[in-house]
Amino acid sequence: MFIAMNNFKVAAGKEEEFERTWRERQSYLDGVPGFVRFALLRGEAAGEYISHSTWESRDAFLAWTKSEAFIAGHRQGSLMGVLEGPPVVKLYDAVIAQDAAASGAGSATRA
Repeated sequence: MFIAMNNFKVAAGKEEEFERTWRERQSYLDGVPGFVRFALLRGEAAGEYISHSTWESRDAFLAWTKSEAFIAGHRQGSLMGVLEGPPVVKLYDAVIAQDAAASGAGSATRA
């Protein structure tokens, strides 16, 4: 499993606009090989957001960044004036992953 996160700092008073932009955009992630899940996270600190995507592997993520789906998803307009600066990209390979089991007890696997 591979996790990619973009950390955003949204300008004060622009939070609703930022969230609306993400709600209204087309992700182009459906059907992308290796894509597992996406979430837009709002932090506790004012203006703190993270786009969080989960992939089957680092190779799947890297292939997506070179795809037409990536280009289409990222050409949907600018967040200029909404963000305090550029997002900070953070990439992680899973070492241990745990999913909820049907019995209620989770099972951990080494990635």
